[in-house]
Amino acid sequence: MELRHFRYFSAVAEQGSFSKAAKLLYISQSAISEQVGDLEREIGVTLFNRDGRSIALTPAGEVFLEEAREVLGAAKRAVEMAQGAQRGEIGTLRIGFFAGSIGLNFTKIVRRFRRQHPGVRLSLVEMSPSQQWQALVEGRIDVGFTRRLEPQYRDELAWETIRQDEIVAVLPKDHPLVPGPVNVRDLAKERFVLSSRETSPAVFDKVIELCSEAGFSPKIASISTVWSSVVLMVQAGEGISMLPLNYQQSRASDLAFCPLTAKNAAVDLIIAWSPKRDSAILKSFRLLVETTGRS
Repeated sequence: MELRHFRYFSAVAEQGSFSKAAKLLYISQSAISEQVGDLEREIGVTLFNRDGRSIALTPAGEVFLEEAREVLGAAKRAVEMAQGAQRGEIGTLRIGFFAGSIGLNFTKIVRRFRRQHPGVRLSLVEMSPSQQWQALVEGRIDVGFTRRLEPQYRDELAWETIRQDEIVAVLPKDHPLVPGPVNVRDLAKERFVLSSRETSPAVFDKVIELCSEAGFSPKIASISTVWSSVVLMVQAGEGISMLPLNYQQSRASDLAFCPLTAKNAAVDLIIAWSPKRDSAILKSFRLLVETTGRS
């Protein structure tokens, strides 16, 4: 049984005539009559009472017509959804992000994309930058707001830089270097609370680089896997830190987030994706990210 059998049968039933159905479908009357006969023999049910030139649905035919309409409707919807997915109007987009990437632009992009693509279901998944890379390779997310890729991922993933996030000194409000700007060299005797290299290599490496350029290795008092925990430990007096400026948590009333004098005190925020799994939806999202960033 093929979809054309449902289409031919429904046309005959709705037109009440083999000849009218044949004209509607631009096929010969003998062909449509043969196809309907094949359908009846295949399912073992008489669908039409044929009395000379007039035909009428049998009780079984009336039931079959209702179901045939459902099948044809479902087939039409399937085609429309496939075409919508091809145009990037329907489907699912799984977006990886980490706390440091949440800013006004991130939320603006998500809201705007929802409005522009109501048929696309967005799934937001919080992951550290390093977790996102593996998730992109494995297809567990479609796009990630993350940091600069480690070398082993650069052949498998594509990326674009969105912006550069400023690295700032995170200090107690009463620290003598507040309000800055702070020369990294003046932090040489401080104890440092750092963000883990395992979860964010780009940030960890940048802090080490800045300290090295200033002529010292940081005295690491503690390491944490998340931005908020680093801030919490600075608040607790565990040490000071250097982190990308996060506008949500920079409101902490007992801390100062001071600019650095170093010209290269910044890390890239990028979006990354797998070229193997590129799609119209993903291209639309990247275009929105790009235009929002420009604005």
